[in-house]
This record gives sequence, structure tokens and C-alpha cells, in this order.
Amino acid sequence: MNKKVALHNLGCKVNAYEAEAMRQLLERAGYAICPFAPGADVYIINTCTVTDIADKKSRQMLHKAKKMNPQAIVVAVGCYAQTGADRLAKDDTVDLVVGNSQKDRIADILNQYWENPMRQDHIEDMNDIQEYEGVSFGMPKGHVRANIKVQDGCNQFCSYCVIPYARGRVRSRRPEDVLEEVRDLAKQGYQEVVLTGIHLSSYGMDFREEKSRLLDLIRQVHRVEGIARIRLGSLEPGIVTEEFAKNLSAFSKICPHFHLSLQSGCDSVLKRMNRRYTVQEYRERCEILREYFSDPALTTDVMVGFPGETEDEFQASYRFVKEIGFYETHIFQYSRREGTRAAAMDNQVDSRIKHERSKQMLKLHELQSQKYEQGWLHKKAELLVEEAKQTESGQICLLGHTREYVKAAWVQGKSGDWINKRVQVELLDHAEPHVLLCREWGY
Repeated sequence: MNKKVALHNLGCKVNAYEAEAMRQLLERAGYAICPFAPGADVYIINTCTVTDIADKKSRQMLHKAKKMNPQAIVVAVGCYAQTGADRLAKDDTVDLVVGNSQKDRIADILNQYWENPMRQDHIEDMNDIQEYEGVSFGMPKGHVRANIKVQDGCNQFCSYCVIPYARGRVRSRRPEDVLEEVRDLAKQGYQEVVLTGIHLSSYGMDFREEKSRLLDLIRQVHRVEGIARIRLGSLEPGIVTEEFAKNLSAFSKICPHFHLSLQSGCDSVLKRMNRRYTVQEYRERCEILREYFSDPALTTDVMVGFPGETEDEFQASYRFVKEIGFYETHIFQYSRREGTRAAAMDNQVDSRIKHERSKQMLKLHELQSQKYEQGWLHKKAELLVEEAKQTESGQICLLGHTREYVKAAWVQGKSGDWINKRVQVELLDHAEPHVLLCREWGY
């Protein structure tokens, strides 16, 4: 075939997983994968729609692709393609629009287009999708950490979020399929797997004939020989009961790094968001994790400028984030999404106010992140080496992450086969922002 395809991914870990799956499907179909640069015959952009900025970036990348080769086929795939199909229909930059449920057909869709080169939309109503239809693949060699998509869709319908419309209802991947992929990864030498999903906490709720839930899946993955670390994607606070944390802490492979989505530290804002928990309930979940895990890394998402958010509500949220002491806080400015309840709410917050509140939260994030990292100084940690770089002096600098996902650098005087090795190290000091210098433990 000799057709060259360039892919560009935007968005979350699930999108990244699916982009890699499409790449491998296209390779198997005879396409040559090339860099996202001038010269490709096909440009595929795996789009995101979580915010209006994500929409804008998706459109920018589509237009950039067409400029790189006006004769190329430009394909919009994924979440923005799913929810913004009407807008894309008016964009003559785009030749093909492929929704989320059609990603596994990407090679067939392209082959059909070569036979009949007319603009086509391949969009299915996500409400009609009842079972997990995700694509899977074998991870490329040369990596140490693998994302594994185990779930798709969301039933929460937070008042600000468009994702249930882009991804549909909750659909869980069969445990046996997940385990087959994990075993294959272990055979390839991967030591760390990350279980990801659009709403990971809901895993298994759609299984009618059995009661397999996320904890059961983790238990089975934990038994796979060769896998040394299991990391979890974003969790909803409600899943963190004392029973859940107690059972989880018994699995030695679980990384004590937990992302609990918050969105706001103010009860009145959480209620308007339809988040279904209070700040006190969230606080209790964090306390449970800290009871069962030693100094876990707690990370979160926080939104500023939600419709009607007053200065007092923002300050309450700020104080709560400060009190919890997160390792990382991902800050988002509220983005109006058509079709959601929040889009029709009164008292939309001015963009200048949102920007200022974002700056305040980001400054707090930096302080808390540094504080957590400093708390690890002169302590023992396990480093999984991910890459090696040669310094100007000829030494080898090894980079990787601890089980808590703290990034660390270890300078070695000699080269060697270090990639994908786990080493017990002592964390010493900041080599640069958010990178700790370390040495082998006991030296």
C-alpha cells in the first residue's frame, strides 16, 4: 500500500491508549507510520473535548495537518469528532470524521475512502452502545510503563461535563481480556501497568451475571507474575471506603499514588456541579488512604470559576485544598460546554476572575508539591529507571519515578543496562524543579 500515516493525540490516558491501538491497526493493514510532519498521505488527530480549549486545540491541529499537505486526507477522530460533528461538517479542512465507537474500524474506513474519496462521517449515537467495544493492542517495546484501558463511558452527568455524551454509558472490559493483555505485557518485560478508564471507579457495574468490580480486577492483576507495580487512574472519592483501602493495602504491588477527583473544596459549588459528595466526605476518604498507606501521594483536579462561584466559595475551596496537602493539583478554569446544565446557569464568572483564581491555585500547587517532595529527602524509595541520558561530563544520568510517582535522577559514573530496572535509592535534594537527585541506598 505504501501510504504514509501520521497520528497526533490530544487528551487523556485513555485517548493515548486508543491512539496507540489505532497506530498498530494501521500498521497491520499495511500503512507506514511516519512523524506528524509534512509529507504524510493521511493525518489522524485523536481529538479531545473536555474543555473549550481542548476543542480549540483539536481544530488547530486539524488545520495544521492540512497546511502540512493540502493533498492529504485529514481525519478527525475521538471525543471532539463525536460531539462537534456538526461544526466539523462545515470545516473543509476535514475529510473524515470518526466517532469514538468507530476507532477500531480506522483501517477499513480509510480503505473505503480511497475507493470512494468523498467526505464521510462515521458517527454512532453513544447512547446506543451497550457493551465495551474498545480497541486493544500490544505495547511497543522500549517502554517500562503500560496504560491498560479497562473501562469506557460515564453515568455521572456532572453539570459541567460533556464526556458522557462523547463516550456514552459505562461499559467495562471483561476481566479475562484485561488479564490476557497484562500477561502479554509481563512477557514483554513491562514491570508497571496503569489501569485506566473514563470513570474507573464504576468498573464492573454493568456486568449483569456477576459482581466483579474494580477491587476484584486489581486482585487478579496482582497475581500476574512479572508485574511489579500496579498504578490506578483517577478514582471517585466514593469508592474509597475503609474496606476498599484495607484490601488495597494488602496488595504489595499497588503504588501508593492516588488521584481523587475533587473539582471544588466548597459544598455549595459541589452541589451545583452534581458531584454527589461533601468536602467532609472527601476529607474522610483522604484520611482513610493515609491510614492504610504510608505517606501516599494524593493528587486531584480542581476547577475554578464554576458558574456562580463567589469569592467566598473560591476561598473555601482554596483553604480546603491547602488543608488536604495534595502532591499535585491539576487546575482547570471552568469551560462552558453547550448541552450541559452548567452552560445555562446564571452568573457565569468573568474570564479575568477565572484566570486570577487559577493563578492562586497554581501557586498553592507549587508550594504543596515541593513540600511533599521535600518530605522524601533522605528516605528510602524504589526507583524504576525509565530513561538514561549522558551528561556533559560523560556520566550517565538515569531518570525514573518512585512508587509515589516522584521523579528522580540518579547520576552513574558508568553505563550499563539500567532501563526497566528497579533500584532502592535515597532521595537527596532537588536536581531541578520536581526532579529529586538520588543515589543507591546504603552508599
